[in-house]
Amino acid sequence: MIEGLAKFKDLVPSSLPFVEGRLEGHRERKNYTIIGRGVAEDAKQSVKIQSLHGYNLGAVSAMPKNGSGLHSHTTAEVFVIYSGKWRFYWGANGENETILNTGDVISMPINMFRAFENAGDKESLMFVVLGGDDPGIITWAPDVLNKAKETGMALLDNNSLIDLKKVEIPNGRKIIEPISLSELEKFDNYLPNELEKNIFRNELKKEPNDQISNINLYQVLGNKFNNKDYKPSINQNTGFNLTVLKSKIGKIENIECSKPTTLFAQEGIWEIKLSDQNIKLEKGDTFSVPINNKINILSNNLENSSLNFVSQI
Repeated sequence: MIEGLAKFKDLVPSSLPFVEGRLEGHRERKNYTIIGRGVAEDAKQSVKIQSLHGYNLGAVSAMPKNGSGLHSHTTAEVFVIYSGKWRFYWGANGENETILNTGDVISMPINMFRAFENAGDKESLMFVVLGGDDPGIITWAPDVLNKAKETGMALLDNNSLIDLKKVEIPNGRKIIEPISLSELEKFDNYLPNELEKNIFRNELKKEPNDQISNINLYQVLGNKFNNKDYKPSINQNTGFNLTVLKSKIGKIENIECSKPTTLFAQEGIWEIKLSDQNIKLEKGDTFSVPINNKINILSNNLENSSLNFVSQI
């Protein structure tokens, strides 16, 4: 096994990753933690790559009309749509919404309640990048915690799940209670046209920031790729760069990875050359590049292919 390589077929998901996982509309969902624990509340959640990167990487798949409950984060949460159509809604009552499709990216503001739902007709997949080595814990909308408790599920003050129908609250622990109305009012909200600034829409066919040896480069977040400055589509400080590379046949050589860098393939097959290693990434596969190395990236496909490139700022 190559160190830092996570094949999607080998990932072990959690089917009850969060407190609302027994509620209708949240049950048919799988959560994958690839780099770091993320914000998963399942103590048994499998983590593929443990080393610190300055960000966490995971994925979520869901059946139609399934997804997450309204919640908020203290660090960046960026969704990369791998397949299907997804409805994102936000605000304390989920009063605003937008639809994203394959290839789209949305970077959610902190201190804002948000949720998502598979709006398509088959199981679909998203990858998620969270800011920081420790992205903190989730704050759930009060209604989510109240309804989850009716199913027996609750959160302890160490951010672990407990099934109150099966076990008692451990000594020295207590249940996290829903936030108050006055606390709820402290969270931000955005109109759809305001949040649109945080969305990269693949369907708009924007001109690439650059073209390098037949590979189109789209700078989505952050302003750096291989020590060169680019203007990002989304102007938000997440703590990491997100670059999308698209090509049928192309090659970029001598990419310097002086900070934690992760590649995850979205479409097609990508070959990564690192000193004496050749690594093949297929859809959903992830590779964490050893720090202070140079890599070559090669695409040799009949159809358009896409590779996501994340690096710590």
